[in-house]
Amino acid sequence: MDYLWTPWRFQYVSAAPAAECLFCVKAAARQDDEHLVVHRAAHSFVLLNLYPYTSGHLMVAPYAHVATLEEAAEEALAEMMHLARQAEKHLRVLYRPRGLNVGFNIGECAGAGVADHLHMHVLPRWPGDTSFVTTIGETRIVPEDLAVTYEKLSRAFRGS
Repeated sequence: MDYLWTPWRFQYVSAAPAAECLFCVKAAARQDDEHLVVHRAAHSFVLLNLYPYTSGHLMVAPYAHVATLEEAAEEALAEMMHLARQAEKHLRVLYRPRGLNVGFNIGECAGAGVADHLHMHVLPRWPGDTSFVTTIGETRIVPEDLAVTYEKLSRAFRGS
């Protein structure tokens, strides 16, 4: 039997539910490198997913703590789409994906890991990036360290 060691996940899977919203904490902290925030705009921000499906997995979230598109301000929604477009551009240049998944999971039963704070996922995809390990072992293999991904994408957003 083979083992794929991911000791950093233990903190996540064994932790009690957070008392505070992780998006609100990251937005307020202003320690962008520590919280993997790659870009800030007027109404929303772009950050790396701490447990990515693929290298370069980004999220775009409004600063306002809202759970649905209906609750979000028009300015924030427009800005989120603009940031998703920028994210697509940067991901295409840096990672050369063959496709992208872009979307919202609104509500817990729709797959939202954080159901009470709206956020959009932007992730690059390649042929074969889901393998037997993902399908059978429910394990993702991400070949790039988050610190490296953070440097690449924060530099790209600063330059745009």
